[in-house]
Amino acid sequence: MATLPSVSYSITVRLELDAGGSAVGSLTNAVEQVGGMITALDVAAAGHERIRIDVTCAARDTEHAQAIVDALGGVEGVVVHKVSDRTFLMHLGGKIEMKSKVPLRNRDELSMAYTPGVARVSQAIAANKDDARRLTIKRNSVAVVTDGSAVLGLGNIGPEAAMPVMEGKAALFKRFADIDAWPIALDTQDVDEIVRTVQLIAPGFGGINLEDISAPRCFEVEARLRELLDIPVFHDDQHGTAIVVLAALRNALRVVNKKLSEVRIAMSGAGAAGTAILKLLMHAGARDVIVSDVHGAVHVGRENLDSNLRWIAENTNPEGYSGDLKGSVAGADVFIGVSAPNVLAGEDIAEMNEGSIIFALANPDPEVDPEVAHLHAGVVATGRSDYPNQINNVLVFPGFFRGLLDAQSHHVTSDMMVAAAEALADVVTEDELGPNYIIPSVFHSDLSHHVATAVREVAQRGQAE
Repeated sequence: MATLPSVSYSITVRLELDAGGSAVGSLTNAVEQVGGMITALDVAAAGHERIRIDVTCAARDTEHAQAIVDALGGVEGVVVHKVSDRTFLMHLGGKIEMKSKVPLRNRDELSMAYTPGVARVSQAIAANKDDARRLTIKRNSVAVVTDGSAVLGLGNIGPEAAMPVMEGKAALFKRFADIDAWPIALDTQDVDEIVRTVQLIAPGFGGINLEDISAPRCFEVEARLRELLDIPVFHDDQHGTAIVVLAALRNALRVVNKKLSEVRIAMSGAGAAGTAILKLLMHAGARDVIVSDVHGAVHVGRENLDSNLRWIAENTNPEGYSGDLKGSVAGADVFIGVSAPNVLAGEDIAEMNEGSIIFALANPDPEVDPEVAHLHAGVVATGRSDYPNQINNVLVFPGFFRGLLDAQSHHVTSDMMVAAAEALADVVTEDELGPNYIIPSVFHSDLSHHVATAVREVAQRGQAE
């Protein structure tokens, strides 16, 4: 599948050329000849004889970016002075910072914010630890914790390399829900050490967002922390994905006029995300599901099942299908992929029931080419931003944590997740709903508020019972 130029591979090239020549008009043609796209052209300095121009281009990847630079440098009379990668420039010095919320303009303010006045606040919290949620950043703070073992699609790249992603997550928390999130990258991949470390730092936070921790360790880390802590613990790679998938599927089923309890679902992927999606779909009413991994369908007769696969085998695939993924897709109404690229072809989608739904979420290359899937399916969604119906966790985690923090919740439940999915789905109105719009934009003005309200109401009902 061809990849289009993307702003994530955006470069700015500073060029010098003759002021009176024809080279300026040749720049766009040179970039287009190698498949690039100019997004901006700015004059940086001008003289009577020479002119400097900043040309900003979108490329497909780093090799393509270099090809664009070479093409620009090959225009007669052009000299390349500097090439800047705009994505790297955005990350210089990190993407987030800490700022004081209170002024410190004089001795009085200093005495209240710090010693001696602060001692009175500390004594109040010592007498009642719950006051920490009211009188400290705990009220609005989330720890974004990773061990760097499953970062994006890059794999086990370590805690330092995971930091830009964690910073990005923190920036999204602030932008979409006004939550102060703090990246915590741990230099260990030992389950006991991760659990103990998070337990020790938990007093300073109102919630824990586990991020990019590989399966199956992520299951144990989350389960143990939920038992140990009195604040909510949420593994976004699992549950954030699951909530958005449920929301999108709810609306996709409305488009094709089918019901969750009646459709047959074929899933590809039994890792962290796949298992969480499966469990939430079943909690919401799904009944007929077959899950496949690299070894084929998961069923009770299969050997060497770990505890997670054993649970899947015992709770899905009621007819004991033991074939491969392609066989499970034939006759299915819904395909959900969180696995690997290009595991299905157009002829496989054609074997599904009429009005089929395809969620091919492997990124950047989906399980089936979306263009091909569209030829046979009623609704298609991917994890990519260059196709309609992007399944993106940022649709839910800011609002979800906003609701948890506002309710001062101590835990996360499946009912909260279903409520979040329903709220997310309901942001799309009946007039807007269609095959190419089953999920709202991440920039929808009411999105986080709707999700937060739904989660807060469920949490508060649970506290009142």
